[in-house]
Amino acid sequence: QVQLVESGGGLVQPGGSLRLSCAASGNIHSIAGMGWYRKPPGNQRELTAFIRTRGNTIYADSVKGRFTVSRDDTNNTVFLQMNDLTPEDTATYYCYVAGQRAFWGQGTQVTVSS
Repeated sequence: QVQLVESGGGLVQPGGSLRLSCAASGNIHSIAGMGWYRKPPGNQRELTAFIRTRGNTIYADSVKGRFTVSRDDTNNTVFLQMNDLTPEDTATYYCYVAGQRAFWGQGTQVTVSS
């Protein structure tokens, strides 16, 4: 059984920061990368940030320079440091692990509002 446990979401004012974490446990192997997708209200899920096993990173244009994805391979944990948040970053954020198949977290809500 595989579990992806996310934490770190919440309500923050514009210009603020949040750090998301996702710890993967269970029968996960052949991990090619880990990352985050997000689903803004009324929109489709979109890739936000992804880090491959070799360390290469991919970011959505809208978050480049503000978000940083990192991982702790020892603990199969992926992080998303989000700085200078704007209301457009409001979304449900989903952890994603590319293992022997795709694994998804349950989602954590991030709301940016004054």
